[in-house]
Amino acid sequence: MKNGITRRGFVQATAATAAATALAGPTLRAFAETTTKEEPKAEEGGTWVSSACQGCTSWCAVQVYVEDGRVVKVKGNPNSKANRGFICPRPHLAIQQLYDPDRLKGPMKRTNPKKGRDEDPGFVPISWDEATEAIADKLMELRATGETHKFMFLKGRSTNNSDVFFKALPQIYGSRNCFAHSTICAEAEKLGAGVTEGYWDYRDYDVANTRYFIMWGTDPIASNRQIANISNHFGDMTDNATVAVVDPRLSVTAAKGDEWLPVIPGQDGALASAIAHVILVEGRWNKDFVGDFSDGENRFVAGSKVDEGLFAENRTNGLVKWWNVELFDKTPEWAEPLCGIPAEQIYRVARGFASAAPNATSWMSPGVAMQVRGAYMAMATNALNGLVGSVENVGGPNRAPSVPAGKLPDIRPYQDEIALAGVKQPYFDQRGTFDFPAVAKGKLHDQVITNRIADCLNEGEPYDIKMVISYWNNWVYSCTGAQRWEEALAKLPFFVHITLNPAEMSQFADIVLPARHQMFERWGSVTNKQDLHSYTALEQPVVEPLWDTLTDETEISWLIAEKLADKGFPNVLDYYRECFHDPETDAAPQSGKDLSLFATKIMTKPLWDPASDKKGGDELAGWDDFVEKGIWNSKKQGYREHWDDFGTKTGKYEFYSETLKGILEEHAAGFGKTVDELMKELNYQARGEAAFVPHYEEAYREGDESEYPFVFSEHRSRLNREGRTANTSWYQEFKDVDPGDEPWDDVLKINPVDCEKLGIETGDAVRVTSVQGSIVVHAKAWEGTRPGVVVKCYGQGHWAYGKIATKDYAAKVPRGGNNNEIIPSNFERISSSTTRHGGLARVKIEKVEEA
Repeated sequence: MKNGITRRGFVQATAATAAATALAGPTLRAFAETTTKEEPKAEEGGTWVSSACQGCTSWCAVQVYVEDGRVVKVKGNPNSKANRGFICPRPHLAIQQLYDPDRLKGPMKRTNPKKGRDEDPGFVPISWDEATEAIADKLMELRATGETHKFMFLKGRSTNNSDVFFKALPQIYGSRNCFAHSTICAEAEKLGAGVTEGYWDYRDYDVANTRYFIMWGTDPIASNRQIANISNHFGDMTDNATVAVVDPRLSVTAAKGDEWLPVIPGQDGALASAIAHVILVEGRWNKDFVGDFSDGENRFVAGSKVDEGLFAENRTNGLVKWWNVELFDKTPEWAEPLCGIPAEQIYRVARGFASAAPNATSWMSPGVAMQVRGAYMAMATNALNGLVGSVENVGGPNRAPSVPAGKLPDIRPYQDEIALAGVKQPYFDQRGTFDFPAVAKGKLHDQVITNRIADCLNEGEPYDIKMVISYWNNWVYSCTGAQRWEEALAKLPFFVHITLNPAEMSQFADIVLPARHQMFERWGSVTNKQDLHSYTALEQPVVEPLWDTLTDETEISWLIAEKLADKGFPNVLDYYRECFHDPETDAAPQSGKDLSLFATKIMTKPLWDPASDKKGGDELAGWDDFVEKGIWNSKKQGYREHWDDFGTKTGKYEFYSETLKGILEEHAAGFGKTVDELMKELNYQARGEAAFVPHYEEAYREGDESEYPFVFSEHRSRLNREGRTANTSWYQEFKDVDPGDEPWDDVLKINPVDCEKLGIETGDAVRVTSVQGSIVVHAKAWEGTRPGVVVKCYGQGHWAYGKIATKDYAAKVPRGGNNNEIIPSNFERISSSTTRHGGLARVKIEKVEEA
C-alpha cells in the first residue's frame, strides 16, 4: 500500500480521514494522518442521521455521522433487521463521491455540434432556467408535429420516487418509451425461479440455518444482493455449513469456502445436471417434498429411463420426465470433461448437499443466468433446491414478505388526445418480435430490452428518436458492445444527461444536468430484502447540497413541468400540484423541493401512518418517527408458505415446466411457428421436450478458438459502487481487496502456465482483443484462474468520469480498459437479459509497449 495502511484499517481510518478528504483540493489523497488517542472522538460533536446506501443492489439502511455540516463517516443502521447494523466498504466510499471535486457543479450546454469520443463537447455553464427552457422547447416541438412518441426516457438506478419523473412526465406528455436498466442487470435469474417455482423475483436466503451452500457464479461477500448480510454471517456460515463455490476464478468467497469448483465458463449446466443425477441415482432426493416410487424401490439407474406411472409426486411436477429427457445419462464422468470439475468432486458435493437437506441452498445468480443460453442454467441450478426440498424451507432459498407502499396517482385524467395517440405507438425497443419473447413476471412481450436500444437507434427502427432524457445511468460504459452506444448517442439530435459526475454518456449530451447524491443530499426511499426481512429504507438530506444541484426525480421534473406550462402545456404541472399534496397537512406543492418531500411521504405513507395495516411489520408512530429510525422492517418471512400452490401453471414446483411450455408455445404460435423453430431462433440447442426442463446447453462463445484462444471471464469489485467509484482514491488504493488485483492498476489475470507460453510476465502491458474490440491493460500471473481462461474485474477503463478514474482526463486516456468494449452485445432472449458471463467472448492476448 502506498500510504502504509492495511486493508484491515480501511473502515477504522474512514472517520478520521473523510473530513480531510472533503476539504482537499483537486488532487485527492487516499488517506490523511490517522487520529491519535489524545484527539477527541467524532461522536463528541456531531449527529447521526439515517439514510440508505445504493452502492449495490442490497440498498442497506445506514446512518451518517454529520459534524459541522460535513459527512464524517457512516455505519449500518442498528434499527435494520436485514443488515443488523452492519455494512460493507461501499457506503464509506460514498463520502469521497460526495466530496469529489470532479462532480458536476451546475448545468452545462454543448457548443460543439459534432459528437463522438474524440470530440470536445465544448461545454459551457448555463442556468437552470436556460437548461429547462431548452428542454421544454424541444418537447413542445415534438408535440406540435404529433411525434411525442419520438421522445425517449432512460433511467438506471432509481428510488421509489422514480415514477414521478420516469413514468408520469413522459406518459402525460405522450410517450410510452420509458426504459429502465433491468435487463442489463439480472432478469434471466428471475426467469429461472419463475418457471420452476412461480416466483418472478430475486430470492432471499436463510443463511443462519443453512448447512450446505452451493454458490453458482456468485461472490456474496463482494457482490450480488446480500453483501452486508453475508459478510456479517460468514464466520458462522463457515463454522456451521459447507460452502462450495462454483466460479471460474478464485473469488473472495471461494478463498474462504470449503470447496472451490473452477468451472469452465458457461458449462455450469453440465455440473448441475450431474449433481442432480447423483442425488437421484443414490436415492438422496427429498421424498416428503418430491415424492417416491409407489413400491419404494429406486428405479433411477444410470443409463435407464423410467416409467412415469411408477412414481407418485407430492409437491412437484415432472421429476421422472426431467430424468428421462435430461438426467438419465448425465453422470459426473460425463460432466467432467465438459465442465472441468473432477467427477470425484462432483460426487462429493452432490452427496454433501443432499445430506444437509433440506437445510441447503443452491444459490443461483447472474453468473450462471446472464449467458446466451442462461435460462436453462438458471432453471438447472434452481431445480436442485426443489430436488432436496429446500425451497421455502429452513436454511433454504426463500421468498420475501411484501412491503406496503404508496401508489403513483392516476395519470389518465391528465393525458390529452396527443398524449393518448403517442402512448399507443409501438415500443421503441421492439419487444415481442419472434427473436425476443421479452418475458416479465410470466407475461409475454412485457420486458424491456435495454441493450437493444442502441441497435434500434443505429438502425432507425422502428422509427427515429429525436429527443432523449436519461438519468442515473452511463450505458456508454456499462452496456456490453459499448461502442454501439457511442455510435447511437452521436446520432441523437437532442440528448439530456442527468448525472453526478460527467460520465462517458455525458460526453454525447447537449444538456448535462447535475444530480444530488442519493445518500446524502436528497429525499427518497428504497425497498429490498435480506435475512428473511423485507424493508424500506429512507433517504434524506443529511447535509446541505453541494453546488448548484437538484434532485433528478422530483426537483428537475418540476422545473421541466413549469416550463411546459409556460409554453401552453400545463398538464404535468397540474398533475404534480393536484396529486402530490402533503399527506400530513394536505398542503399542495409550490416547488420542486415540496414535490420531493411530499412524494417521498406519499410513497411511504402505508409504513409510517399509524392507521395503516403494517402486515406484522414495524409499528411507526408517524413520519417523524420514520425519519428518525430511517427504516421500516417487515415481519420475518415464514417457511413453506407456498407449498400448497407455488403459483406455477400446475401449482407445483415444476421440474417439467408447464409454465415455460405455455409461454413458449403461445409466443411461437403467434408467429405461426413451432417451439423447435423458436428455440433455433433464440440460439438454444434444445428441441422437443428438452425445451421445458432444466438441461445442459453448450456454452456459447463469440470468436474462433484458433484466432482467439482464451476464454474471457469478468467479475465485480468489492469496492465498486455500481461502476461509479473509480474516481475515488480509496477505490484505487485498496483495489487489491479483489483477489489478484493491484492498487492503482487494471490487470488481466492469466494462469502462470499461459503466461509462460505467451512469454508474458506480471506487469507487462498487453492488448486484449475480441471480435468486439480491444483494450490495453497489465498482465498479472495468477493461479486463481484455470489455464485457457483469463479473468478481469469490471470497473476500470473510464475515459471520462474524473481525474482519478482516468489516466489523463483531458486527453480521455483511460486507466486500464472497459470490459464492455471487448464483450460483444448478445442476449438471453427469453428474458431479454444482456449476456456478460459464461465466457461469451474469446480473446487473444498480445504483449505491447507501455503507452
